[in-house]
Amino acid sequence: MLVATGLRKKYKQREVVKEFGLTLEAGEVVGLLGPNGAGKTTCFYMIVGLVEADAGRIELDGRDLTAEPMYARAKLGVGYLPQEPSVFRKLTVADNIRLVLELREDLDGAAREKELAALLDELQITHVADQLGASLSGGERRRCEIARALAAKPRMMLLDEPFAGVDPISVGEIQRIVTHLKERGIGVLITDHNVRETLGICDRAYILAEGGVLAQGAPDALLANPDVRRVYLGETFRL
Repeated sequence: MLVATGLRKKYKQREVVKEFGLTLEAGEVVGLLGPNGAGKTTCFYMIVGLVEADAGRIELDGRDLTAEPMYARAKLGVGYLPQEPSVFRKLTVADNIRLVLELREDLDGAAREKELAALLDELQITHVADQLGASLSGGERRRCEIARALAAKPRMMLLDEPFAGVDPISVGEIQRIVTHLKERGIGVLITDHNVRETLGICDRAYILAEGGVLAQGAPDALLANPDVRRVYLGETFRL
């Protein structure tokens, strides 16, 4: 389980995150949502390790990650998919994934190639394995990035704006991939501005406002929450 408690962050005199906490279980999909300026990106980045928390604690299965750098969190099982394209454009899809597999000390050469083939098949990108990253469509690029993240054997996966910059068909593909990660037993935390698409695949979500948690719960409960409607969703929003 990934647990964050009492996270706070201030920039100069502005308190961006006043008090934030969440839990993420294995095999669970959780959303982190809220209006612009609510502090959700800062909260997400504190969990990833991109931003240092001023106070609070982050744990993975009881191990304190609060002071660990991002690469150490990745080794311990916290995967991260950034919003910006992260494929190496001049490498093939297969080599993008091999880069991570080479860091796996539990695999020899033959086992790495077997794992590579399995990941290509799992993410349905075998047909573009020899294509350069620069030539991929938005959906293919996302699948390559997720395959590369899976190559590190994460227990938790943090997805930053996974629906950004992809076409409507690819949105459906990414939703199916998130469902697949859940079935794999991986906990998935998503922050995204595409509220409908995110809530459509979440078991639970946290709604942030003014640097704290306004509400949390299942999507249906959040839709029925008058404060969430007033501050974030509006009265006409429907899934």
